Amino acid sequence: MSGRAWIEVDGGRRQITVDRFDRTLAGILADSGLPLNTRCNQRGLCRGCHVIAENHTPGDLLACQHHLAEGDVLRITIPPRSLLSHPPSVVSDFQTGVPTGSDPIFTGAGSLAIAVDIGTTTVATILCKLADGNVLARASALNAQVSRGDNVLTRIQLCQDDKSHIARLRDDFWVSTFHPLLRFLLKDSGADINDVAGIVVSGNTTMLHLACGVDPTPLGTVPFAPTFLDRREFSGEEFGLPNAARVIFLPGISAYVGADISSGAACCGVRYGDRPQMLVDVGTNGEILLCSSDGHLACATAAGPAFEGCGLLCGMRAAMGVVSKISMSADPFRVTFDTIGGPYPSPHGITGSAYIDFLAEGRRTGLLNANGRFDRAIAASHPEYFRQEENGLSFLLAPDQPDLRIGEVDVAMLLQAKAAIAAGIETLLALRNLTPAGIGRVFLAGGFGLNLSIPNAIACGLLPGFHEDQVTAVGNTSLGGAYLSIIDKSIAAEMDDLRAETIELNLDPGFEDRFLDHLSLPPQ
Repeated sequence: MSGRAWIEVDGGRRQITVDRFDRTLAGILADSGLPLNTRCNQRGLCRGCHVIAENHTPGDLLACQHHLAEGDVLRITIPPRSLLSHPPSVVSDFQTGVPTGSDPIFTGAGSLAIAVDIGTTTVATILCKLADGNVLARASALNAQVSRGDNVLTRIQLCQDDKSHIARLRDDFWVSTFHPLLRFLLKDSGADINDVAGIVVSGNTTMLHLACGVDPTPLGTVPFAPTFLDRREFSGEEFGLPNAARVIFLPGISAYVGADISSGAACCGVRYGDRPQMLVDVGTNGEILLCSSDGHLACATAAGPAFEGCGLLCGMRAAMGVVSKISMSADPFRVTFDTIGGPYPSPHGITGSAYIDFLAEGRRTGLLNANGRFDRAIAASHPEYFRQEENGLSFLLAPDQPDLRIGEVDVAMLLQAKAAIAAGIETLLALRNLTPAGIGRVFLAGGFGLNLSIPNAIACGLLPGFHEDQVTAVGNTSLGGAYLSIIDKSIAAEMDDLRAETIELNLDPGFEDRFLDHLSLPPQ
């Protein structure tokens, strides 16, 4: 029949009739209830919308770049990691390092409150009782804003190019992300929306601007001046909640060191050590805070989304059936790995923590050279583990699973991300004439940090010069600080008082050299 085309999905289990040809394949699938991971705003810069076409050349398609023509019959398989609806496993646990009292931040109507961490990639929430902090329900989800870009700079640029994106990104959070999470929290706990006295929100500065519907464009150009950093409060009806509810946005430090860090600092007590201490949040925006008696320093370094799997051949956020740990032996040469949820017949991705394992284990066994390239002698001796790709060799975690692999381009991206974090840490230490040995404790924040092998993070150079007993993984301290401020309003007051000098790393004369040094893997 002329004027139409057809898409058969996953072996014909679903058929889609197409009668418009002005949309990409990604747009057609999204309209049909199959949204893909179009993290780069459908510019063809990532592989988040990769699909496998069974009757098309080439067989691998970027759905955001492919258009159908009249009469086409396209049979595709959508990998699990390409589906936007693939449920992420976000850590909403955290460790607190400070005592708290019972002095709720909300008074009056309502006995419950919600803590929220708006991450660039994921959003995590907790529903708790005001009186005693008892947690009634937890929920987390992918931040719907990722469909318009996988990092804050992309989203800022969107708003600069077209101011209508400010409202769209605001709705991406409240309408498409938070309200579904709210419904889950209420259903899971048996609570009523009118029981919710208020919401406390943490997150980086860009995320809070967008959640408030405030233009983030000034954050993207010199002098990087936020419209607000102080604590803000709104009525609930501003965001589709009962008017009696209140919404509090926690205070940040600077344009790129946000409320997630001030909240995290309050949660883990980084300011209160006998010796200098550091808070390191290894996320899409790597944020670092050094607290000492000589004053606090902070910086943000563009680690990018590699540690969350974006842009890598098999990168995925943590979910069932995804590789979470990797180990190797040199003699005999052997690779073993664990998947989330136990043994899985066909693992379909690799987490950021497993990539860190690979860097450390690959270097220890000699598989990886200092520059991140695979050792050609090992490749020649064990050809079953290697595949020649367009951009270099790739390494198969198991010879019988050729699609579960790590490429040399992946390693290069990971080295850039770890170099950014490591150089940021060393720059702050140098500015205070400190060495890693002079630090009492490094608090490693975020879901990525909680799943990380600390010895491997040190071995690959992500945490340069530290010892295992100095590092504590503390989980999602951004969410933790929001939660603590609910039950004890003095925690939020401490965030208001936090002052730190923010260092612009690109202006530091030693940062570039440190970054270049850390693009290599440490000696075996």
